[in-house]
Amino acid sequence: MFRGPAVPANQIHDFHPPIAPSGLYWVVPVPEHGLTISPDGKTFTLEMQHVSIVDQPRWPALDSIATPAQMNFKMVWKSAGESVKYDDPSKRFRFSGNRATCQLEAQVEVPSIGFSWKSDALNTSKADVAIIGEEVNGRYYET
Repeated sequence: MFRGPAVPANQIHDFHPPIAPSGLYWVVPVPEHGLTISPDGKTFTLEMQHVSIVDQPRWPALDSIATPAQMNFKMVWKSAGESVKYDDPSKRFRFSGNRATCQLEAQVEVPSIGFSWKSDALNTSKADVAIIGEEVNGRYYET
């Protein structure tokens, strides 16, 4: 989050999951019932509550202080039925799926500093680009 133009000097919050002991970052486990898929396979809903994150406004600076926070969110993708495929063997990257619409509603709380933020309602949200599909890269890429 920024106060004013989105430049480093105006950043007041940066929310992300803590870095795992393995070094994996920007990833959290999804609980068993966190992702639901409609019977026709065209609508995917990811909903998670009380996800542990940190607020680290100066990240990735080495002296950046991480304040515990939590996030709740619901994200819904609906397939538009149009196939998409991108395959680049030289970069060992492939993606295939379907274009989709996507909506998101989120809420963040940083209790220790009394900060909270909530997005507009899910039904008012709209993404310009969304795709439901599969990605393969690196050593898992096979021609």
